[in-house]
Amino acid sequence: MSTPIENLEAKLRAGSDEVGKAEHHVIEHVKKRLHVSRNLNRELDQKLSFGQRLADRVASFGGSWTFILIFLSLMIAWVVVNSVLLMRMGRQPFDPFPYIFLNLVLSMVAALQAPVIMMSQNRHAAKDRLAAEHDYEVNLKSELEILALHEKVDTLREQQWLELVAMQKEQIQLLTQLLEARPRP
Repeated sequence: MSTPIENLEAKLRAGSDEVGKAEHHVIEHVKKRLHVSRNLNRELDQKLSFGQRLADRVASFGGSWTFILIFLSLMIAWVVVNSVLLMRMGRQPFDPFPYIFLNLVLSMVAALQAPVIMMSQNRHAAKDRLAAEHDYEVNLKSELEILALHEKVDTLREQQWLELVAMQKEQIQLLTQLLEARPRP
């Protein structure tokens, strides 16, 4: 009877398509009794470049209520300054209604912010793929360990049954000897 690890190794030797890099990694860790789990967030955060960290900060700030409220406040201030205050002071507004310069600024912010947010999202998607692969490895190792434990329990149970059968045979022999040695009336 072969173990689950031996079955997986046999597939590896046969060059089966079912066994990939993750399975090789898990088998080596199971054989050496090493942990498969690790903190991917810490590992990936240590490898971030300055640009990636900046993109994450811009994306987290650009998608926050703080950003929305600040931006809304700036737009209201822009409209108030250009439409109300400068006209009351008798000056010409630097961006009169329909606020073409404001539209240009908003377009530039959107044009710069969108690719930065996309970079951050792409990096997070790659991080999620690595996390899913890592989860698969941990689950596979757990499954192999559980199967190995099942086999050990089955082996122990089988040994106990064999011992019980042997004890019963011995008891039957002793009972037979007692019956044969007993005087007959």
